[in-house]
Amino acid sequence: MGTFLFPIGVILFLLLIIRNWLVSSGPRLPSNINEMIQEVMASDLPDLMPGKSGFAQNGDIKICYEVLENENCNNVNILLVNGHTQTLLEWQSYFYQPLLDAGYRIIRYDNRGFGQSDWIKVWGKENKYALEEMATDGIAVLDHLGIEKAHIIGSSMGGMICQRLAISYPNRVLSLTSIMSTGFYFDEKLKDVPKPFILNLAKLIFRYKKTMEQDETKIKFQYGIRQILKGKGDYELNTKSNLQQFYYEIKNRNGYNSKASDQHGYAIKKSGSRYEELKKLDIPSLIVHGTDDTLILVNHAKKYGPMIPNSTSLILDGMGHDIPEKYTPEILKSLFVLFEKTK
Repeated sequence: MGTFLFPIGVILFLLLIIRNWLVSSGPRLPSNINEMIQEVMASDLPDLMPGKSGFAQNGDIKICYEVLENENCNNVNILLVNGHTQTLLEWQSYFYQPLLDAGYRIIRYDNRGFGQSDWIKVWGKENKYALEEMATDGIAVLDHLGIEKAHIIGSSMGGMICQRLAISYPNRVLSLTSIMSTGFYFDEKLKDVPKPFILNLAKLIFRYKKTMEQDETKIKFQYGIRQILKGKGDYELNTKSNLQQFYYEIKNRNGYNSKASDQHGYAIKKSGSRYEELKKLDIPSLIVHGTDDTLILVNHAKKYGPMIPNSTSLILDGMGHDIPEKYTPEILKSLFVLFEKTK
């Protein structure tokens, strides 16, 4: 019995070491994260949707949108499209407020399957969707609001959706801005999901999977993802602002749809390459990417950006897979130059 139990004991010991490594390693959260979360949950949240919200209908699917404008509005519209399993709240006020102040009307919306747009609860062969269908959600919002044309700005998967929108509906687009995105995510000549990102995400899931139904855990998990996306970016996250956003999503909206990750991932894969179609675009375009992007490496931007006629690329040293406040002034400067080309 002794010789039989010994190897089992060794195996169990090794498994315990691996478990402890998975739990303790990975994204580091602030040491006072629990106290900060409790403070956020006990305090009044800021109004993160100060505009006029509503729903547009696209076939059987309702799409939640918000319109932001002020007295300076010049009736030129900007459509913001967010990324994989992200909601319209990802577009922070430090990004859109200068655009508002310059007289632009801002429209942002939740992609299907997430936020307050319809969730696809029964997902199968009959209703699997690709980026092509997701692009029609943006068109549905514009149609609902009676908007003929708009500048379109997308981040990550939102950049892919905007590319598809510009390709399929060029008469509805004034300019295209694609941020931290790609023309073909599964390009075999480029890396897709970097291994460090996969490993860190696996560690994060393992760390929190047993308590994922708790609001505090959901907030920690979302903050951990934000840290992974930031990578070694040359800036600090605004912890309180992020925690408020995550809790606002849980308390005042629909929370987070765990099934949307597979759905959005499938949409990206099913849509394939846009390389050849991007070469035919005749729309002023801006490609923005960070050198420290942990999810879509900067080589993607360097490949698909030059394919687009009349495009400009802005490569930001030290930016990860997000749009932090530090880099926003430089992005906005390039955006205003881009918009001038359409006048």
